[in-house]
Amino acid sequence: MNAPLAPLYSAHLATLRTHADQALALGGFDHLLIAAGTPPGKFLDDQDYPFVASPHFKHWLPLTDAPGSWIAYTPGAKPKLIFVQPRDYWHVVPQAPHGYWVEHFDIVTVRSAQEAAAQLPKGRSAVIAPACPAIDGVTVNNPHAVLDFLHWHRSFKTPYELELMRHASRIGVRAHRAAEDAFRAGESEFGIHLAYLEAARQIDAELPYASIVGLNEHGAVLHYMHFDRTPPAEHRSFLIDAGASCAGYASDITRTYAAAGHGEFQALIDSMDTAQQDFVAKVRAGQSYPELHLYAHHVIAGVLREHGFIRMSAESAVESGVTSAFFPHGLGHSIGLQVHDVAGFQPDARGGSIPRPAGHPYLRMTRALEPGMVVTIEPGLYFIDMLLAELRDKPAAADVDWARVDAFRPYGGIRIEDDVACTEGAPENLTRDAFAQAD
Repeated sequence: MNAPLAPLYSAHLATLRTHADQALALGGFDHLLIAAGTPPGKFLDDQDYPFVASPHFKHWLPLTDAPGSWIAYTPGAKPKLIFVQPRDYWHVVPQAPHGYWVEHFDIVTVRSAQEAAAQLPKGRSAVIAPACPAIDGVTVNNPHAVLDFLHWHRSFKTPYELELMRHASRIGVRAHRAAEDAFRAGESEFGIHLAYLEAARQIDAELPYASIVGLNEHGAVLHYMHFDRTPPAEHRSFLIDAGASCAGYASDITRTYAAAGHGEFQALIDSMDTAQQDFVAKVRAGQSYPELHLYAHHVIAGVLREHGFIRMSAESAVESGVTSAFFPHGLGHSIGLQVHDVAGFQPDARGGSIPRPAGHPYLRMTRALEPGMVVTIEPGLYFIDMLLAELRDKPAAADVDWARVDAFRPYGGIRIEDDVACTEGAPENLTRDAFAQAD
């Protein structure tokens, strides 16, 4: 870490307690009870899926291996951690709590989830937990008023959270470097993925999301997760969308590479990289995220025209839906404790939803940017057979150079993604900063 975490955490927890006090008063509750959760069991099996702690639990403390545990908070009192450390010789038992944060909690250690539930305070409680499986003696309510308020304020990262996200970016960049090296060495998708995991020093279950590792035309599959075990006959292009975790916080990074000798595709990547950095520069307080998304469509239309794919104006390409055939997803999303973090559509702390612009159903954020928010900026340009086939049936198809499009289908597509913090001034690009530090 570049900054000492203890003082940052102390201030972070004070902020959380203030927000919890306000949320409980708003909902008419005396206590806030947050479950870490338990791993879901596999159907008709005696095995569980990997455990992932609730984001609300991780918001309060950097404890990611605590199945069955709870946080209990009552305004005016010290937060309480009810920590489950079972007697078990089948599995590794979670380590006893330790580190810079433990002094801020009253910690009670129990041996089972049932014992943990019995330690929870009685009275009017806002209980944030999965509704299933049922917990004896606990009524899960997940009150909307409390959740909406807490989600809204989770949009604004504290200095402690930003430091953890910077570190998650540095881990992700280290692994991205290794993945690029593996691509250049001619590895398969599976081999590249293994190189990524080794460099990140995280297993699949510890990553914030399943990695996308696509060679050649596989870059056109937006959520490609197949991992071919055999290298293709020729390496033309490589798209990797993969992140890393730090104390429950995520990084989300995408890069696209051209193999040596594929200069035209590299030139297209360079144009998209320039466009992406233009979008990043606009992550400023007051910027409407939907308007930035629509602006990106106009800029990408210019890239399509510059590289000979279309003959129409940028305005016509956007209005006719041509750009949506090449760039079908949203420009990005909020990120933090979850890769697609909460409150991306809320107009305020009372909840509600700001609609997406017409014709853009996959945009994951419709708010205006404010200092403290962290968002991804991830424009794409793809050659997706299904969408191009639909485009061929539209009047605008006459202004598409289909021979040029067909020549680029074997490359799949391009996506470039950075995690960017909105500040009072110029944006902080967590991803590019991490790449610069790795050079």
